[in-house]
Amino acid sequence: MKTGIIMNIQKYSIHDGPGIRTTVFLKGCPLNCWWCHNPESQLNNCEIMFWKDKCKLCGACIKVCPQGAIEIKDNKLITDKNKCNVCEKCVDFCIHNAREIVGQKMNTSQLMKEIQKDEVFYNESGGGVTFSGGEPLQQHEFLSYMLDECRKKGIHTAVDTSGFTSWDILSKIADKTDLFLYDIKHMDDDKHKKYTGVSNKIILDNLKKLSLRHNNISVRMPIIPDINDDYENLNRTKEFLSTINVTQINLLPYHKIGIDKYNRIFKEYKLLNIEEPSKEKMSEILKSFCELGIKVKIGGYFI
Repeated sequence: MKTGIIMNIQKYSIHDGPGIRTTVFLKGCPLNCWWCHNPESQLNNCEIMFWKDKCKLCGACIKVCPQGAIEIKDNKLITDKNKCNVCEKCVDFCIHNAREIVGQKMNTSQLMKEIQKDEVFYNESGGGVTFSGGEPLQQHEFLSYMLDECRKKGIHTAVDTSGFTSWDILSKIADKTDLFLYDIKHMDDDKHKKYTGVSNKIILDNLKKLSLRHNNISVRMPIIPDINDDYENLNRTKEFLSTINVTQINLLPYHKIGIDKYNRIFKEYKLLNIEEPSKEKMSEILKSFCELGIKVKIGGYFI
C-alpha cells in the first residue's frame, strides 16, 4: 500500500477525458508556469493557504506558532514560508477559518474507495478517473499503484501530464494508462524555460516516444496571448504534431480564474496585464490546426 499527497478530488468532471469522471489532483509539479491556475499544486508537500478577507488580525495564530513564522506588519498578517513547517496549529486555532491546509495524505486504499463511489456514473457514461496535478508523475509510484487498482476494477484511466519526467517512468506508466492528456506549452526552448522554468526537450522527446507505443493521446495546448499565440510558434507546433500520432488536440484559452490563489499562498502572479484571447483569435487558431486532419476543439474533452 502506497501513500500520496492529494490536493483535491473533483467529482462529476466532464473536461478531463471521456464521459463523467473523477479527477484526482496530485500535489507537486516540476514546472512553474506563469499562467498556472492551480499554483497551490506546485509544491510537493502540504502548505498553508491564507484567506485575507476572513482574517480579523486577532493574533491567535501568532501565539500558537512554534516556529515564530507569523507576524503582523503594516496591519497585515505575514507568514514566513521558510520558517513554517505546516504543523497545522495555526489552522486549528483560527476561529475565523482564515487559514487552511492544502494537501491531504491518503493511502491507495482510501483513494480507491473514494473513486469507486461514482462507479455507476463511469459505467453509464463511459467515464472513469483522471489523475492530474500538479504533475501526477511526480508521485509516480503512488500513481502506478492506483492505475493497477483501477485496471483491476475495470475503471477507465487518464493521466494529465506535462511530460517532464524520465522516459523510464513515463514508459512504465504508459502500459497502465488508457488515455494521456499531454501538454505542449511552447516550441522555443528558451521561451519554454523562461515561462515554465524547465526545458521542453525532454517533454517533446517523450511525446515522440509515447506516440510510437500508445494509441490514445490528446494533446493540450494552453493559448497564452503574447507568449505562445504567435504564428511562428503555432506553425512550429503544427509541424511537430504532424510528425507524431495523436488522437486529438485541445486548445485551452488562457483565463484569470486562479489569480486570487497566488495571494493566498504568498506568491506573485506575473501575468496581470495579459487579457484572455478573443473568440475570433481562438477560432482562427482552431481553423489553422484543423488543417492537420486531427480532431481539434477549443476547451477540454470531449469530441
